[in-house]
Amino acid sequence: MGAPERPGLPRKPEGRDAATDAELAHARQSFDQGAWGDAHARLSAVDERAGLGSEDLDRLATVAFLLGREDGSIDLLIRLYHEHLSRGAEAEAARCACWLGFVLTDRGRTAAGAGWFARAQGLVDDGDLDCSALGFLRVAAGFAAYAEEDHAAALVAFDEGATIGARFGDRDLGVLAGLGRGHALVRTGEKARGLAMLDEVMVAVTAGEVSPIMKGLAYCAVIEICQEVFELRRAREWTADLTRWCDSHPDLAPFRGQCLVRRAEIMQHHGAWGDAMEETEAARQRLSTPAGQPALGLAYYQQGELHRLRGEYTEAEEAYRQAGQWGHDPQPGLARLWLALGRMDAALAAIGNALDVARDGGARARMLVAYVEIAVAARDVAAARASVDELQAIAANFATPLLDAVSASLRGSVLLAEGDGEAAVDVLRRAWDAWQELEAPYEAARTRMLLGLALRRLGDEISARMELEAAGWAFRQLGATPDVERVEELTAPSADRSRRGLTRRATQVLRMVAAGRTNKAIAAELFLSERTVDRHVSNLLAKLGVGPRTAATAYAYEHDLV
Repeated sequence: MGAPERPGLPRKPEGRDAATDAELAHARQSFDQGAWGDAHARLSAVDERAGLGSEDLDRLATVAFLLGREDGSIDLLIRLYHEHLSRGAEAEAARCACWLGFVLTDRGRTAAGAGWFARAQGLVDDGDLDCSALGFLRVAAGFAAYAEEDHAAALVAFDEGATIGARFGDRDLGVLAGLGRGHALVRTGEKARGLAMLDEVMVAVTAGEVSPIMKGLAYCAVIEICQEVFELRRAREWTADLTRWCDSHPDLAPFRGQCLVRRAEIMQHHGAWGDAMEETEAARQRLSTPAGQPALGLAYYQQGELHRLRGEYTEAEEAYRQAGQWGHDPQPGLARLWLALGRMDAALAAIGNALDVARDGGARARMLVAYVEIAVAARDVAAARASVDELQAIAANFATPLLDAVSASLRGSVLLAEGDGEAAVDVLRRAWDAWQELEAPYEAARTRMLLGLALRRLGDEISARMELEAAGWAFRQLGATPDVERVEELTAPSADRSRRGLTRRATQVLRMVAAGRTNKAIAAELFLSERTVDRHVSNLLAKLGVGPRTAATAYAYEHDLV
């Protein structure tokens, strides 16, 4: 798409009456106080009656963006660009063109974005301008190099952009360059330097030294990189700050959805799954209007994770599908779902393909975690051992408590699969302590379940049962239905253990289905909610690979389960 045609210029503000001037003064006051809805209404009214000057047109474009009216904001920026040109203000026009380039590129309109960057470059070259637009163009070049994984070139461009920003006192430019530099340093393995750079950037953000749009962008960018490198403490701190900022501006739209998703991730980590589900649903609704917001895929993925952990497999699969449609990779969650459903070949193929394309440390670590879990379940212990060795090397480089705890738990599971119960007990006890420190009840319970199995292998059945029952209690508090059933299976008398890969509860439900009972009748007999039974039956049919209940009945008789 080429650069848009020149629209009609706004009317000149000369000759405004006193009422219009008062309205404009009120609008500016509302803008400064962060009352963006009111500022938008008043500025729009003045623009309709008398037209706005460039400074107020800039304010209107800003508040339109903050209210989620991005198309309107883009149209206003285009008007502002031509207003600057009409006044002979080429430097301001070039800066405006750069912002259009960033906004359009971020929305996926890369050709249009490139056109506006080219316009900015043309203005700078033709007028031999020395202005902040030079820095924005260098930052744009840095992000382009970053996308091509040429991190050395990206760092040079970001440094040049920061220098120009400091020379012209352009705080937004300085923060944008600092964000790029921090990301590039982290990606090149200089995590400590990169995070220190991002901390410094956030000083300007929290001190109110940048525009509100830049503030929101900075929060989202820093939280994202903290999540990527497993810096849970920083992610939690900046998410709390972003939440406070969003809550203080109820009409703020663009960043609230991301804020809710990140809050949900932290809630999930700390075991508040019900609250996390409410947050993801609120985020999904927020991000659905206006359409096309990139974080919507992340919201769907987070919903899929919560549904999967709670055993709501049909809902999980649909959420992962939606995540993929909105541009977010559904792995590794989808592979883990297929593992839970007993689709081992599909799980192995999916996670193997995802691992092949994961290059940077954070993304590769996430895929390795799932790969180890699936390889252990598939009894490919050699592959699991090699993968956990690689994961521990990444963990050593990242040096974060979260990734250290993950790799320790997985090493314990591999040692257990190799038959080394004594070594597994030692590693898993240390891993459980780490999860306790991180206040992560689900991962702690999973580790405790493995510890129980390791103690059982050593012949210490009493201690094993204590660990398994403690894990089961934690799973019940969380609502982790599949894990509760797994513990029930592990603690049941050997004569009652599941057959054909079904848990004891699943076998019980299958027998009742085969006996012709309705879901309502099964719920009454087992003292469960009808929705829980619906989920059990749905998961059961999916795991058995059969369609209607009659096929499940046939399966039960064929395999001597009734």
